[in-house]
Amino acid sequence: MSTSRLTQQDMTEAEQRELKTRLDRARIAHGRPLTNSEINHVKKTYIDQLIAERELAAKKVRQIKKQKALKPDTSATYSWSANSHSRGKR
Repeated sequence: MSTSRLTQQDMTEAEQRELKTRLDRARIAHGRPLTNSEINHVKKTYIDQLIAERELAAKKVRQIKKQKALKPDTSATYSWSANSHSRGKR
């Protein structure tokens, strides 16, 4: 399933703050303002990490939902009286 790329507008405030923190750390590590290429590289790696985390969380949710899904009782037989109206169909 191909999903669209995550943008900064799609991120929560905490995620946006983390991205800005990572950009600041990279700028301090280089000791100069970052180039557009370096900024984009930092953003791309962070967005890839976020997408992977969200996919992992979604996978766990799907597994839990699948486990909690209603499973029919295979030992019971079909009961006509339980599945039909007592006064007949009108």
